Amino acid sequence: MEAIDKSSKIEKTIKLILLTVAGSILITISAKIKIPFYPVPMTMQTFMILLIGITLGYKIGLATVALYLFEGIIGLPVFANSPEKGIGLAYFFGPTMGYLTGFLFAVYFAGLFKYDKGFINTFLKLIFSVSFIYILGLIWLGTLIGWDKPIFKLGAQPFLLAELFKILLLLFLTPALLKLKRLIKIT
Repeated sequence: MEAIDKSSKIEKTIKLILLTVAGSILITISAKIKIPFYPVPMTMQTFMILLIGITLGYKIGLATVALYLFEGIIGLPVFANSPEKGIGLAYFFGPTMGYLTGFLFAVYFAGLFKYDKGFINTFLKLIFSVSFIYILGLIWLGTLIGWDKPIFKLGAQPFLLAELFKILLLLFLTPALLKLKRLIKIT
C-alpha cells in the first residue's frame, strides 16, 4: 500500500513539474509572437497569464509564472523584447518590471476565482485580475522615468483595446478551459 502512495505522489509531482514547465514555455512563446494591433503591436502574454490561472489554478499558476520570471532573471531570453533590449536582471529591472511582477498577482487571482456565475461576473473577474499587471506596471514606470511624464498614456492607454480583445476572447474560452482543467485533474 505504501508503494502505491509513493508512486502516486511521484506521478503527481512529475505532472505538476511538467505542467509548470509547459506553462512557462507557453508564456515565453506568447511573449515572442507580436500580433499587429492598433495603436501598438500586441503580444498574447497577459492572455496566457490569465489562461494559465484559469486552467491550472493559483498554486500551479504562481509556480509557472515564478519559473518564467526566474528564467528571465537568470538570463534566458524569455521576455518579450529580450535579447534585443537586454537579458537577465538588466532587463527585469527595466521599464517592464512592474508589469512582469504584476503577472504573479494576475495569475493568482485568475486562478483563485470560481467561474460559474455567467459572462458579466467572469468578465469582471478577468478585468480585476489583469488590472494588477497595469497598476504595478504604471507604479514602477512612474518611479523609473518620473511622475512628471504622462505615465498612463505611455504605459497603459496604448494597450487597453488589445487587452479588451484578449479578455473577451478568454471570456468565451473559459467554459472550455474549465473542462480542460477537470480533464487534466488539477486540484
